[in-house]
Amino acid sequence: MQPLKPLYKIYEWYISKNLKPENMPNHIAVIMDGNRRYTKLMGNMEIIDGHKRGVSTLEKVLDWSIELGIKIVTAYAFSTENFNRPPKEVEGLMKLFQKEFEGIAKNPKIHKNEVRMNAVGNLNLLPENVREAIRIAEEATSSYDKRIVNIAIGYDGRMEIIDAIKKISKEVKDGKLDCEEIDEDLVNKNLYTAGLEDPNLIIRTSGEERLSGFLLWQSSYSELYFCDSLWPELRKVDFLRALRSYQERERRFGI
Repeated sequence: MQPLKPLYKIYEWYISKNLKPENMPNHIAVIMDGNRRYTKLMGNMEIIDGHKRGVSTLEKVLDWSIELGIKIVTAYAFSTENFNRPPKEVEGLMKLFQKEFEGIAKNPKIHKNEVRMNAVGNLNLLPENVREAIRIAEEATSSYDKRIVNIAIGYDGRMEIIDAIKKISKEVKDGKLDCEEIDEDLVNKNLYTAGLEDPNLIIRTSGEERLSGFLLWQSSYSELYFCDSLWPELRKVDFLRALRSYQERERRFGI
Protein backbone atom coordinates (compact mmCIF):
# COMPACT_ATOMS: atom_id res chain seq x y z
CA MET A 1 0.00 0.00 0.00
CA GLN A 2 2.91 2.36 0.49
CA PRO A 3 3.26 3.34 -3.21
CA LEU A 4 -0.40 4.49 -3.19
CA LYS A 5 0.11 7.05 -0.42
CA PRO A 6 1.27 9.87 -2.76
CA LEU A 7 -1.78 9.22 -4.97
CA TYR A 8 -4.11 9.43 -1.98
CA LYS A 9 -2.47 12.72 -0.97
CA ILE A 10 -3.15 14.11 -4.42
CA TYR A 11 -6.73 12.84 -4.26
CA GLU A 12 -7.17 14.41 -0.80
CA TRP A 13 -5.92 17.72 -2.16
CA TYR A 14 -8.24 17.49 -5.16
CA ILE A 15 -11.36 16.83 -3.06
CA SER A 16 -10.41 19.44 -0.44
CA LYS A 17 -9.87 22.05 -3.14
CA ASN A 18 -13.44 21.61 -4.34
CA LEU A 19 -15.16 21.61 -0.95
CA LYS A 20 -17.07 24.79 -0.14
CA PRO A 21 -16.30 26.10 3.38
CA GLU A 22 -19.64 27.91 3.47
CA ASN A 23 -21.49 24.60 2.89
CA MET A 24 -19.64 22.55 5.50
CA PRO A 25 -21.85 20.66 7.98
CA ASN A 26 -21.82 22.29 11.38
CA HIS A 27 -22.48 18.98 13.16
CA ILE A 28 -21.39 15.53 12.00
CA ALA A 29 -22.10 12.27 13.79
CA VAL A 30 -20.13 9.07 13.27
CA ILE A 31 -21.06 5.44 13.90
CA MET A 32 -17.64 3.91 14.51
CA ASP A 33 -18.34 0.43 13.20
CA GLY A 34 -15.80 -2.27 12.35
CA ASN A 35 -13.31 -2.39 15.23
CA ARG A 36 -13.99 -6.07 15.93
CA ARG A 37 -13.93 -7.11 12.27
CA TYR A 38 -10.66 -5.25 11.87
CA THR A 39 -9.22 -7.26 14.77
CA LYS A 40 -10.27 -10.53 13.12
CA LEU A 41 -8.71 -9.49 9.81
CA MET A 42 -5.44 -8.77 11.59
CA GLY A 43 -5.35 -12.38 12.80
CA ASN A 44 -3.57 -12.49 16.14
CA MET A 45 -4.66 -9.07 17.44
CA GLU A 46 -6.53 -8.80 20.75
CA ILE A 47 -10.04 -7.33 20.42
CA ILE A 48 -9.24 -4.46 22.78
CA ASP A 49 -6.33 -3.49 20.52
CA GLY A 50 -8.82 -3.10 17.68
CA HIS A 51 -10.79 -0.70 19.85
CA LYS A 52 -7.60 1.21 20.66
CA ARG A 53 -6.99 1.61 16.92
CA GLY A 54 -10.53 2.94 16.76
CA VAL A 55 -9.70 5.59 19.36
CA SER A 56 -6.76 6.71 17.21
CA THR A 57 -9.08 7.02 14.22
CA LEU A 58 -11.50 9.18 16.22
CA GLU A 59 -8.62 11.47 17.17
CA LYS A 60 -7.80 11.85 13.47
CA VAL A 61 -11.42 12.61 12.62
CA LEU A 62 -11.46 15.32 15.29
CA ASP A 63 -8.26 16.80 13.82
CA TRP A 64 -9.76 16.78 10.31
CA SER A 65 -12.96 18.35 11.61
CA ILE A 66 -11.08 21.17 13.30
CA GLU A 67 -9.06 21.72 10.13
CA LEU A 68 -12.25 21.94 8.04
CA GLY A 69 -14.18 24.16 10.43
CA ILE A 70 -16.71 21.57 11.62
CA LYS A 71 -17.85 22.68 15.06
CA ILE A 72 -19.63 19.62 16.52
CA VAL A 73 -18.73 15.93 16.33
CA THR A 74 -20.83 13.21 17.97
CA ALA A 75 -19.36 9.69 18.09
CA TYR A 76 -21.27 6.50 18.85
CA ALA A 77 -18.83 4.73 21.18
CA PHE A 78 -20.83 2.20 23.21
CA SER A 79 -24.50 1.21 23.05
CA THR A 80 -26.53 -0.37 25.83
CA GLU A 81 -26.54 -3.58 23.74
CA ASN A 82 -22.75 -3.63 23.84
CA PHE A 83 -22.98 -4.63 27.51
CA ASN A 84 -23.99 -8.07 26.16
CA ARG A 85 -20.57 -8.63 24.63
CA PRO A 86 -18.10 -11.02 26.33
CA PRO A 87 -17.24 -9.79 29.87
CA LYS A 88 -13.53 -9.54 29.05
CA GLU A 89 -14.21 -7.21 26.13
CA VAL A 90 -16.63 -5.03 28.13
CA GLU A 91 -14.15 -4.80 31.00
CA GLY A 92 -11.38 -3.84 28.58
CA LEU A 93 -13.56 -1.17 26.98
CA MET A 94 -14.45 0.34 30.36
CA LYS A 95 -10.77 0.59 31.25
CA LEU A 96 -10.12 2.19 27.86
CA PHE A 97 -12.95 4.71 28.36
CA GLN A 98 -11.62 5.62 31.79
CA LYS A 99 -8.14 6.17 30.43
CA GLU A 100 -9.30 8.22 27.45
CA PHE A 101 -11.68 10.47 29.40
CA GLU A 102 -9.02 11.12 32.03
CA GLY A 103 -6.56 11.88 29.23
CA ILE A 104 -8.91 14.46 27.71
CA ALA A 105 -8.62 16.65 30.80
CA LYS A 106 -4.82 16.85 30.33
CA ASN A 107 -4.69 16.88 26.53
CA PRO A 108 -3.04 20.13 25.35
CA LYS A 109 -4.66 19.83 21.91
CA ILE A 110 -8.12 19.80 23.51
CA HIS A 111 -7.37 22.99 25.42
CA LYS A 112 -5.57 24.68 22.54
CA ASN A 113 -8.60 24.19 20.28
CA GLU A 114 -11.08 24.94 23.08
CA VAL A 115 -13.04 21.71 22.71
CA ARG A 116 -15.86 21.01 25.14
CA MET A 117 -16.34 17.32 25.89
CA ASN A 118 -19.74 15.80 26.69
CA ALA A 119 -20.85 12.24 27.34
CA VAL A 120 -24.40 11.45 26.22
CA GLY A 121 -26.35 8.37 27.24
CA ASN A 122 -27.62 6.65 30.35
CA LEU A 123 -24.43 7.19 32.33
CA ASN A 124 -25.90 5.42 35.37
CA LEU A 125 -25.25 2.15 33.54
CA LEU A 126 -21.49 2.78 33.59
CA PRO A 127 -19.06 1.78 36.36
CA GLU A 128 -18.28 4.46 38.92
CA ASN A 129 -14.67 4.85 37.74
CA VAL A 130 -15.84 5.63 34.18
CA ARG A 131 -18.47 8.10 35.42
CA GLU A 132 -15.80 9.83 37.50
CA ALA A 133 -13.46 10.03 34.49
CA ILE A 134 -16.30 11.55 32.44
CA ARG A 135 -16.94 14.10 35.20
CA ILE A 136 -13.26 15.08 35.17
CA ALA A 137 -13.23 15.51 31.37
CA GLU A 138 -16.47 17.49 31.27
CA GLU A 139 -15.43 19.73 34.14
CA ALA A 140 -12.00 20.43 32.63
CA THR A 141 -13.57 21.55 29.32
CA SER A 142 -16.85 23.08 30.52
CA SER A 143 -15.80 26.68 29.81
CA TYR A 144 -15.21 26.05 26.10
CA ASP A 145 -17.80 26.65 23.39
CA LYS A 146 -15.69 26.96 20.25
CA ARG A 147 -15.98 23.24 19.44
CA ILE A 148 -17.94 20.36 20.94
CA VAL A 149 -17.27 16.62 21.00
CA ASN A 150 -20.02 14.32 22.24
CA ILE A 151 -19.28 10.71 23.10
CA ALA A 152 -22.42 8.54 23.04
CA ILE A 153 -21.75 5.92 25.70
CA GLY A 154 -24.31 3.69 27.41
CA TYR A 155 -26.54 5.02 24.65
CA ASP A 156 -29.76 3.73 23.07
CA GLY A 157 -31.93 5.97 20.89
CA ARG A 158 -35.23 4.34 21.85
CA MET A 159 -34.40 4.48 25.55
CA GLU A 160 -33.44 8.15 25.13
CA ILE A 161 -36.94 8.91 23.79
CA ILE A 162 -38.58 6.81 26.54
CA ASP A 163 -36.58 8.64 29.21
CA ALA A 164 -37.64 11.97 27.71
CA ILE A 165 -41.30 10.85 27.80
CA LYS A 166 -40.93 9.85 31.45
CA LYS A 167 -39.47 13.26 32.38
CA ILE A 168 -42.24 15.11 30.56
CA SER A 169 -44.94 12.82 32.01
CA LYS A 170 -43.73 13.57 35.52
CA GLU A 171 -43.97 17.31 34.82
CA VAL A 172 -47.56 16.81 33.66
CA LYS A 173 -48.39 14.60 36.66
CA ASP A 174 -46.94 17.16 39.07
CA GLY A 175 -49.07 19.88 37.49
CA LYS A 176 -46.06 21.81 36.23
CA LEU A 177 -46.92 21.25 32.58
CA ASP A 178 -50.05 21.06 30.47
CA CYS A 179 -50.31 18.41 27.75
CA GLU A 180 -50.95 21.11 25.17
CA GLU A 181 -47.51 22.58 25.91
CA ILE A 182 -45.70 19.44 24.73
CA ASP A 183 -43.94 20.13 21.42
CA GLU A 184 -40.71 19.28 19.57
CA ASP A 185 -38.75 21.90 21.47
CA LEU A 186 -39.77 20.42 24.82
CA VAL A 187 -38.83 16.90 23.71
CA ASN A 188 -35.44 18.18 22.52
CA LYS A 189 -34.83 19.74 25.92
CA ASN A 190 -35.37 16.37 27.61
CA LEU A 191 -33.11 14.26 25.41
CA TYR A 192 -29.59 13.20 26.39
CA THR A 193 -28.38 15.69 23.75
CA ALA A 194 -30.35 18.62 25.19
CA GLY A 195 -29.06 21.94 23.91
CA LEU A 196 -27.33 20.52 20.82
CA GLU A 197 -28.42 21.11 17.26
CA ASP A 198 -29.27 18.04 15.20
CA PRO A 199 -26.50 16.47 13.07
CA ASN A 200 -26.37 17.61 9.45
CA LEU A 201 -24.48 14.50 8.39
CA ILE A 202 -24.21 10.98 9.85
CA ILE A 203 -21.35 8.77 8.66
CA ARG A 204 -21.28 5.02 9.26
CA THR A 205 -18.28 2.86 8.43
CA SER A 206 -17.88 -0.87 7.67
CA GLY A 207 -20.47 -1.08 4.89
CA GLU A 208 -23.50 -1.50 7.16
CA GLU A 209 -26.45 0.70 6.15
CA ARG A 210 -28.49 1.28 9.29
CA LEU A 211 -28.51 3.62 12.28
CA SER A 212 -28.54 0.91 14.98
CA GLY A 213 -30.52 3.07 17.39
CA PHE A 214 -28.23 6.10 17.02
CA LEU A 215 -29.82 9.56 17.40
CA LEU A 216 -33.23 8.31 16.26
CA TRP A 217 -35.05 11.56 17.07
CA GLN A 218 -32.21 13.88 16.07
CA SER A 219 -31.52 12.22 12.70
CA SER A 220 -34.94 12.96 11.17
CA TYR A 221 -33.45 15.30 8.56
CA SER A 222 -29.80 14.26 8.66
CA GLU A 223 -28.00 13.26 5.50
CA LEU A 224 -26.66 9.70 5.73
CA TYR A 225 -23.37 8.45 4.29
CA PHE A 226 -22.22 4.83 4.38
CA CYS A 227 -18.57 3.97 3.90
CA ASP A 228 -17.11 0.50 3.23
CA SER A 229 -13.91 1.11 5.23
CA LEU A 230 -13.73 -0.45 8.68
CA TRP A 231 -13.47 2.27 11.32
CA PRO A 232 -9.77 1.70 12.26
CA GLU A 233 -8.89 1.89 8.54
CA LEU A 234 -10.78 5.12 7.81
CA ARG A 235 -8.60 7.47 5.76
CA LYS A 236 -8.86 11.20 5.36
CA VAL A 237 -9.86 10.66 1.73
CA ASP A 238 -12.87 8.61 2.96
CA PHE A 239 -13.88 11.44 5.29
CA LEU A 240 -13.52 14.00 2.51
CA ARG A 241 -15.66 11.88 0.19
CA ALA A 242 -18.43 11.93 2.78
CA LEU A 243 -18.25 15.71 2.94
CA ARG A 244 -18.22 15.97 -0.84
CA SER A 245 -21.30 13.75 -1.04
CA TYR A 246 -23.03 15.95 1.55
CA GLN A 247 -22.27 19.12 -0.40
CA GLU A 248 -23.49 17.62 -3.66
CA ARG A 249 -26.93 16.86 -2.23
CA GLU A 250 -29.91 19.16 -2.39
CA ARG A 251 -31.11 19.13 1.22
CA ARG A 252 -34.88 18.90 1.61
CA PHE A 253 -36.89 18.80 4.81
CA GLY A 254 -39.78 16.44 4.22
CA ILE A 255 -40.19 14.18 1.20
